[in-house]
Amino acid sequence: MTDVAIELLIAGPRSATFSVDAERHLHTRDDALAWQVQKIDGALAAEGTTRTVAFTVTQLEPGTTYLFHAGDVRLEFATRQEKALIDIRDFGATQEAPDNAQAIQRAIAALASGGTLRIPAGRWLSGPLFLKSHMTLLIDDDAELAAIANREDFPILPARHPDSRILGTWEGVAEACYASLINAIDCRDVHLAGAGTIDGGGDRGDWWSWPKETRQGARRPRTIFLSACEDVSLSGLTIRNSPSWTVHPVLCKRLIAADLTIENDPDSPNTDGFNPESSSDIHLVGLHISVGDDCIALKAGKRSPRGGPDRPTGHVRIENCLMERGHGAVVIGSEMSAGISDITIRNCHFRGTDRGLRIKTRRGRGGTVANIRLADSFMEDVATPVAVNSFYFCDADGRSDYVQSRLPLAVSAETPSIRSISVENVTVSGARTAAAVFYGLPEAAICDISFENYSVSFAPDAEAEVPEMASLLLPLRHAGIIAENTVFSRLARLSPVSIHPAQD
Repeated sequence: MTDVAIELLIAGPRSATFSVDAERHLHTRDDALAWQVQKIDGALAAEGTTRTVAFTVTQLEPGTTYLFHAGDVRLEFATRQEKALIDIRDFGATQEAPDNAQAIQRAIAALASGGTLRIPAGRWLSGPLFLKSHMTLLIDDDAELAAIANREDFPILPARHPDSRILGTWEGVAEACYASLINAIDCRDVHLAGAGTIDGGGDRGDWWSWPKETRQGARRPRTIFLSACEDVSLSGLTIRNSPSWTVHPVLCKRLIAADLTIENDPDSPNTDGFNPESSSDIHLVGLHISVGDDCIALKAGKRSPRGGPDRPTGHVRIENCLMERGHGAVVIGSEMSAGISDITIRNCHFRGTDRGLRIKTRRGRGGTVANIRLADSFMEDVATPVAVNSFYFCDADGRSDYVQSRLPLAVSAETPSIRSISVENVTVSGARTAAAVFYGLPEAAICDISFENYSVSFAPDAEAEVPEMASLLLPLRHAGIIAENTVFSRLARLSPVSIHPAQD
């Protein structure tokens, strides 16, 4: 057997998440890999096989040193120390209760710093919960934390803290929102782990019936909402059925999410999978996402009189992820007014999404998108594999002459800038519209675009369709790279792609 490359991604007190052979595979391995975890004295702690690059081992003991074996390679690791372990049943939670929120919140309040709150096997209904710093929320195998249906029992989070700091946002603007099933606000050192399920309750109540509206002056909740948190990890969990965006970190630093399954109904509105906003040092690895909108969307606020998060999003790594069926696999914008930069997407598999890598903005947003790298990935049945659009027709004025004019306008703080995008070692099968489309502003061209070793084949039964959400675009079928106001720095080994200017 070829030597196996092992990396410890996350070590919690009672679980650990690894990646194996991340450079040789995408999300799923070519074959099953057997593994074992032993204690130092040789006693077997866990064993199994994995078909995915990232996977989680549960039912470990805290503060213990282990040896992980796969093939002829072993890795020594230690679980985190644990100051206390509390079971939600000890504070009155029952599977028969219509809402366990008060019982679980009492357990959180009683939990010592550095402790673990356990949700055991079974289905536990709850309203919104608020975590605190230095805690682990452990959702056991066969456990499900499920949101209640009654919206009247959800508290509403204001747009801002009393000191005027941004608390929550809706599409890049500071707005009041219903609290999510799991909330962490101004927290440090928070870990969500286990092999259980978090069900956001999107199909219960009326959440999906008012996607762009408010009720009681508030927007829909997420399933997991993290505001101004640092040093957060999420591992091993299934997160599903979200009322709107599924996992939303805003104004966060140093977050890793590994070996998550995120799944929402394909017809559920705006149920994006993972949406870091105005956040930095984000690592998403081994995620399997299939949702009703974008799989991963990177955002950085929107210019608005109401204000919004004003920090950039940067230093994001997206690796070994499988993204299916969403509108876009990895999407940048359209809320990007504070800037998004230094994004690396590699060893990923995009399957059946409308677009693969998508960057979208418009006049009025300002901000810069820069240093975006997509490498060593495979797109399967993706209509438009790469789409960069500076005429995205969002908001009430999205189809106005100001946004959609192809005549050059004066450059101002409202003019967005897009530059430095590289696509390397990417294979596409079953594209429909074009190999890639670039629609730049005449006053602010898209600059420094590089393609190297980019191979595209098309679905033979594809019908012509508009490749992006902008006015004045022609339907395309089996086109090469379509470019308007775009400057390429490198075009090497393109198969069988050709370059064509866009036509009005």
